[in-house]
Amino acid sequence: MDTSRHMTNLQVAKLLRAVAAAIELSSGDNRFRIVAYQRAADAIEHSSSEVKDLWDDGNLKELAGVGEAIAGHLDELFKTGKVKHFEAILKPFPPALFELMEVPGIGPKTALKFSKELGITRAHSAIPELLKAAKKGRIDERFIKAIEEYQGRSRRLLLDVAQTIADSIVGWMRKNPHVREANTLGSLRRQASTVGDIDIAVASDHAKEVIEHFTKYPHKSRVLEAGVHTASLILPNEYQVDLMVQPPAAYGALLQHFTGSKHHNIKLREYALKKGYSLSEYGITPRPSTSLSNPSPIIGEGRKGEVLSFPTEEKFYNFLGLDWIPPELREGENEIELAKLHQLPKLVELSDIRGDLQMHSDFNIEPSHDLGLSSVDELCDKARELGYEYIGITDHNPAVSGHTQAQILDLIKKRTEVIQFQKRAIHVFNSLEIDIQPIGKRALPDAALELLDYACIAIHSSFRLSRKAMTDRVLSALDHPKVKFFAHPTARLLGQREGVELDWDRIFDFCVRNHKWLEIDGWPNRLDLPDVVAKDAIKYGVKLVVDTDSHAAGQLVYMRYGVSVARRAGAAKYDIINTGSLKEVISCLTK
Repeated sequence: MDTSRHMTNLQVAKLLRAVAAAIELSSGDNRFRIVAYQRAADAIEHSSSEVKDLWDDGNLKELAGVGEAIAGHLDELFKTGKVKHFEAILKPFPPALFELMEVPGIGPKTALKFSKELGITRAHSAIPELLKAAKKGRIDERFIKAIEEYQGRSRRLLLDVAQTIADSIVGWMRKNPHVREANTLGSLRRQASTVGDIDIAVASDHAKEVIEHFTKYPHKSRVLEAGVHTASLILPNEYQVDLMVQPPAAYGALLQHFTGSKHHNIKLREYALKKGYSLSEYGITPRPSTSLSNPSPIIGEGRKGEVLSFPTEEKFYNFLGLDWIPPELREGENEIELAKLHQLPKLVELSDIRGDLQMHSDFNIEPSHDLGLSSVDELCDKARELGYEYIGITDHNPAVSGHTQAQILDLIKKRTEVIQFQKRAIHVFNSLEIDIQPIGKRALPDAALELLDYACIAIHSSFRLSRKAMTDRVLSALDHPKVKFFAHPTARLLGQREGVELDWDRIFDFCVRNHKWLEIDGWPNRLDLPDVVAKDAIKYGVKLVVDTDSHAAGQLVYMRYGVSVARRAGAAKYDIINTGSLKEVISCLTK
């Protein structure tokens, strides 16, 4: 059977990007075709459903970003295992070209140049051959680091990919009547930005029946192992999912132990040893010198050497004299000390969010970057469905090249009329995401800024400036009353591009003194600010705004990932601007 008929989202997206690259290298003006394939690739890669499953159900055209023509090509792909049109487009180019493009900083033209000049034509060996050439001085040595970083990446999943898989499996497990509880484990439960493994825990007194149900998961590729209390599946994309079953009476210890992190568990174990206990995935064991003068009612008499069982994590932590620690905070810092003193922050919840202040519509102002895929009304409808009071439409500014300032101003005026002068069920802020040019100048005339409710700024080019130059650049662009926040501040792309270097103390100080905010971008391959920087920002007193950077209405659900970053940073509700009411946000915008 042709395996291409069962391609995963990532594989389909990679194919579409290869087609886009081949079109870019072909003669003629193909801008719109290139953008169409790139948009479709992005939409498919970040879809919460497998594109093959959508095709099976006849719902492929419902995927925003996949137009009728590309949907037709995918139909042919899944029916026959190939697309004649794609084969004709790709045929003139060496297979190595598309592999070389996976290295950060190598685009289609550079990849073709390397392929021709270095004689690298075969796929699967192209990147090792390029590294050899770089080390021999045949190409710029700056590519050595990029290639080594690419080769050194572990096969980690973006948070949304891992979460979508886990949600499906947990949902499947909860259909079984013997399953009392089911949870994710490890870095996924802690909501890390990338996830190495997908592990699931189930509470049940009927392990055999639960294991059998797990192995019948309808979207598996094969069963790797099925034991007495554990089992493993391989999914069609070769991702592995592991299951552990524990009786409900001891489930709390299992959940705590395998949630981690390693550093949190080491510190917790050291803390417990000082109190006379040892810890395991089965429970807490009093050591020989320990006296249980006040045994917990949930553990009976608690004889020395006996494993004490705990049905919940809360009871596990409480027995040790600690408040329950949210999984997002279990990174081995000061969370145990705070739990002992009852000083853990009350973390922001997804339900606290009242609006989304960064998203892109399909209103064409001839932008510097990609258009959104949904209309303002479609974005409003989805926001209202999520219970929001307000949204901010932050389309990219009109491209500087090819427009005079007068033309840019005219485009902004036309857009303002559409956004501001139509009555809608929720409040719509008129905003833009403005490019920061390398010298710190905003890619939008100040006269246009006056037409907006607010603006945000972002880095989209020149990522290799020095720390001082990059910081100066950002602060210069932030210095305008209408500019309220710095969007996806490090400009990182997970697995593709490292973040820029910034002097965060200078950034934080400027923000506090000038009522500016920093964004946590919930787009899955950004999750930017990173949690470690967001944590420092909160300590400094900087306000954060959690947004999705959506380019289609269905992507507004990415807010859950932005909130996860905020929770990992220890953010409370009052640290986040868009937990405020419409009236409160308007007040913040006028400061």
